[in-house]
Amino acid sequence: MSTPVASRNALRTGIILLLFAFVGTAILAFTHQSTEPTIARSQQAEKLTLLSQVLPATLYDNNLLGSQKKVPPDDLLGTRQDSVLWLAQRNGQFSGVVLEAIAPDGYSGNIALLIGIDASGTVTGVRVTSHRETPGLGDYIERVKSAWIDQFAGKSLTQPPPKHWKVVKDGGTFDSRAGATITPRAVVRAVRNALEYFSRHRAEFNEPLAKEPST
Repeated sequence: MSTPVASRNALRTGIILLLFAFVGTAILAFTHQSTEPTIARSQQAEKLTLLSQVLPATLYDNNLLGSQKKVPPDDLLGTRQDSVLWLAQRNGQFSGVVLEAIAPDGYSGNIALLIGIDASGTVTGVRVTSHRETPGLGDYIERVKSAWIDQFAGKSLTQPPPKHWKVVKDGGTFDSRAGATITPRAVVRAVRNALEYFSRHRAEFNEPLAKEPST
């Protein structure tokens, strides 16, 4: 049977632990509230930097991040779940779009891409945002590893002609490295499909954007 002293000690210990838990929770909540705006701004800045790598800032004067729209899964984008796009406008007119796309047939699986396309249907830039390709072999698709990805800029559905939307080894236009052709084949197909998606949905991109709230 417990003694009154033991009961008081147990109660005191429980109260102390409860106070520590309360103080710890309060500190975590305060830290989260204090840092959340900074983290959000940093994430937005990083995203805008990445978008500007595939769609030059000279092409638009609207809030590109604020133009984000949800896109349902689409075979041409290689997506199996909702993705997003960003619509660019200049002087109130549609000037370009950035699409999220997936090359599902990389050597080691999905290759996630951001693809910028201007109003004329010309690629302005492509960046790989995630992949699992073999380091030192297929990872040259990353811009930080090589300039290979830059060769898509200036290309369209008709330039090069459809039969040349392949890697050089397959009789096409796009360079690839010996021993690592599966990866670039997948990216080439994904970019070509994204251009086809743009062509099919171009009329939708020309629809007016919702007005940004005044401050």
